[in-house]
Amino acid sequence: MNESTDMNRRGFLASAAGLSLAAATGNLSGAGEDTARIKLGLIGCGRRGTWIADLFVKHGGYELWACADYFADRSAAAGIRFGVPGERQFATLSAYKRLLESGVEAVAIESPPYFHPEQAAAAVEAGLHVYLAKPMAVDVPGCQTVLASGKAARAKKQCFLIDFQTRANGYFIEAIKRVHDGALGAVAFGEASYHADCPWYGDMELMRKDLNNPENRLIGWGVNVALSGDIIVEQNIHTLDVMNWIMKVPPLSATGTAGRKVRPLGDCSDHYACVYQYPDRVGITFSSRQFKGHGMQPEGIRNRMFGAEGALATEYGGQVVILGDHFYQGGKTSGIYGEGAAANIATFYDNIKAGNYDNVTVEPSVQSNLVSILGREAARRQTTVTWEQLMKDAPRLEYDFKGLKR
Repeated sequence: MNESTDMNRRGFLASAAGLSLAAATGNLSGAGEDTARIKLGLIGCGRRGTWIADLFVKHGGYELWACADYFADRSAAAGIRFGVPGERQFATLSAYKRLLESGVEAVAIESPPYFHPEQAAAAVEAGLHVYLAKPMAVDVPGCQTVLASGKAARAKKQCFLIDFQTRANGYFIEAIKRVHDGALGAVAFGEASYHADCPWYGDMELMRKDLNNPENRLIGWGVNVALSGDIIVEQNIHTLDVMNWIMKVPPLSATGTAGRKVRPLGDCSDHYACVYQYPDRVGITFSSRQFKGHGMQPEGIRNRMFGAEGALATEYGGQVVILGDHFYQGGKTSGIYGEGAAANIATFYDNIKAGNYDNVTVEPSVQSNLVSILGREAARRQTTVTWEQLMKDAPRLEYDFKGLKR
């Protein structure tokens, strides 16, 4: 997997660099002379889902054709917002199946991560192109399913793109290319961190009103390990993806600790502290929190790598720079959240129209997902877990859907 990922990544980075520049200049329509819009189905109509749907519509090359969510009011709200008729607004747990049969040509999957492998596999089986949010899965079997779906899509001449904003940003692309070309010299060690407040306060307030209500628990999926994968998988994957991108190969092992000391609800941890061990005795420390930092700085999504000839520093939404013998000025990535997603949406459109089915985002993204799961398993088991152990001992996370509408 590593060799093919490295070769495919080069082609992806070249195209993504151009898209990042286009995002900066506002030229991301990409519809070109082919004015036939792609009929898009939105699976997951919550906050992120409607936000990403806005970007698809603004691109100009898509028509939001159908929408699906467990909650009927969310599906209806999205339908009203994007002009989707009532007969193509679907609700309940199996709503996505009806969406796949509604005449859509592509789907954007923005549901809770637990559902991603099943929904993506069904979309590929239905002959559709797939735009998949991170994380792809909450466990190793789910990652393996997504990897298989990406390969199946390639064989069936369907596009399958996974949405990581950093991998479409020109400064990140150039800086990490220089690191791979030797800008740091011999790499010694690194740091990765994701320090932020909790994004689930409103959902937890609703859960607290009736903890026995299964629909309230589904709304609060972000504080449930099975539905989200825990914070290291659902949120921290952004910084761990950059770490994995820098190192190119997966870690040999991870050790760490995690816990819930601050947040009152859910079974997710609210902090992690891990060490990833890479080949050649390169260790990378990782820490995260998902609660108030009381003004402590710096916060955010950060990576630093130190070598014999230089040091790399990246910040999601901030500065990317290489210091030392091979200086690279880089620049600010303040618009990365929206620009990165818009660039990926444009790439998805262009790949569909051009018949480019390489699907080069799948393998590196799945590997980063597995790196996140490795850290979770090491921390929750309170022991060192090797990469080989993780791949052999692959428990599936299960969620009890009793009381929910099928």
